Amino acid sequence: MVPPAHPRHCDAATAQVQPRWGLWLLGFGLAFLFLNTLLTFENSGSGTGVRFGPRLSFELCMGALGLIVWTASGRRLGARAGAVLAGLYVLLVAARYADVTVPALFGRPVNLYWDGPHLWEAIRLAASSLPAWQIGAFTLGLSSGLIVLHVSVRWAIGLLADSLAWHRPRRWLLAAGGGLAVSFAVHPIAPHDTRWFFALPVSPTIARQVAWLPTVLGSHRSQARLSPSPGFQGNLAHLRGADVLLIFAEAYGMTAFDDPRHSAALASGRERLLQSVLASGRQVVSARVASPTFGGSSWLAHSAMLSGVDTRRPADHELLLTTERPTLVRHFARHGWRTVAWMPGLQRPWPEGGFYGFDRYAHADSIGYTGLEFGYWRIPDQASLALLQEQEFTSRPRAPRFVVFPTVTSHAPFRPVAPYRSDWDRLLHSEAYSREELNQALGERVSWLEPRPAYLQAMGYMHDWLGGFMSERAPKRLLTIVIGDHQPLATVSGHGASWDVPVHVISDDPALLRRFEAAGFEAGLQPGAESLGGMHQLTDVLLETFSEAGAIRPAESVSGFAR
Repeated sequence: MVPPAHPRHCDAATAQVQPRWGLWLLGFGLAFLFLNTLLTFENSGSGTGVRFGPRLSFELCMGALGLIVWTASGRRLGARAGAVLAGLYVLLVAARYADVTVPALFGRPVNLYWDGPHLWEAIRLAASSLPAWQIGAFTLGLSSGLIVLHVSVRWAIGLLADSLAWHRPRRWLLAAGGGLAVSFAVHPIAPHDTRWFFALPVSPTIARQVAWLPTVLGSHRSQARLSPSPGFQGNLAHLRGADVLLIFAEAYGMTAFDDPRHSAALASGRERLLQSVLASGRQVVSARVASPTFGGSSWLAHSAMLSGVDTRRPADHELLLTTERPTLVRHFARHGWRTVAWMPGLQRPWPEGGFYGFDRYAHADSIGYTGLEFGYWRIPDQASLALLQEQEFTSRPRAPRFVVFPTVTSHAPFRPVAPYRSDWDRLLHSEAYSREELNQALGERVSWLEPRPAYLQAMGYMHDWLGGFMSERAPKRLLTIVIGDHQPLATVSGHGASWDVPVHVISDDPALLRRFEAAGFEAGLQPGAESLGGMHQLTDVLLETFSEAGAIRPAESVSGFAR
């Protein structure tokens, strides 16, 4: 019979185990926390900055389970394998950064097909404006940072693998990892959120990019999933050679009419606009349509209107821009109109814009604005319109213009708002606004929690400059279409608001306006209660209204265009 161990012997054994547990916890904790932080950070809200995210990385948890299985078989993580794993992990970190930064900068998920050219153009433009020593310092700093990151990740992975090689905690780690994996997997069928402790994984983003490339490269085979294109075979006879100005009014939603508080606050400005239109010898008819987006992603509305294709699914919009589908822009160009994209809000390269086929792309740096910059969007809408009128509508003789002008002043958070300038010629020069006017505009309160006052101010400003343009600057033979791109964010329009936006058509041609009324528009600035349909369906209405009877083939006959 073996005698019981002496109590002092038990204490000694315990003392020998305890330091190992402490060292194991220290090593495992440091390695896991470091690697986890690199895959769970979030955007800081400043655009390019990041902040700590108190979540678990799904990829790291599953990778740790893989290391447990690897080390349980008695194998060790060699130097070469560790270096490769570290390199792959750094790529995951880069993908995570793109995944949280691109939406903050572009307002849309990352898409390597478009963002690759954006990144290259941004680097090229930055390099062209910097001295050589700054370019060298940045390159050296970036390279050094990547090397330090790789070495640090390699060290952490090695430390984690060594920690997981100890058999004592292995079963507990396997149980914890398995439970986490199950909780993540059952999320779609669980009544509650079972993955709240995980940061959104980055691997699905990578998988989407990989899956997207074959779709792009084989777009002629995948276009079947897009809605049919309208019939663009008609003519533009009922325009009688008039200029056409298509204004996408940023965040101009039906909440401006349907919400009694908004409607009352904007009533006087809307009435002034109506009187300006009538005083200029024009009339206006209005309707409502459903935007393909809500609160943002304006490009979905732009492409729906200009192509006549349903873009409610962002993936369809991305696919559309890789095709050779017909557009309203090319339709006007084919009939002798000069086509202009007047885009003061465009401050980055726009390679995908080539899809539309404009004769001129005018962006923030090329429209000629030399005045003071009003916040991030820089150029007040009235100044943009004054420059447009000066550059495109004054020359004689000339071809008629088809101009697309997305506004920016009413973009969230809806401030700063420039003062309305009665002297339009002043807006063409550097003294467009005074420093005092800029400081006053910048000093107005900006609130994401209560943005309604700023929104109403921005909408009132739109009424003022549009009315002033109609009464003072607009060419006589001008058809103006003002359409909201989407409703403002829910803190303004309210939860559960419709996706409807107003459409106004302003012209001095009563016969043409009667054709719009026959299509469902109503006289005045107040849209009717019923929507005409989706924004992409409005393209068909325009084509039929502009064309002579019988000149348009049915849309079904061209539904397979460019497949």
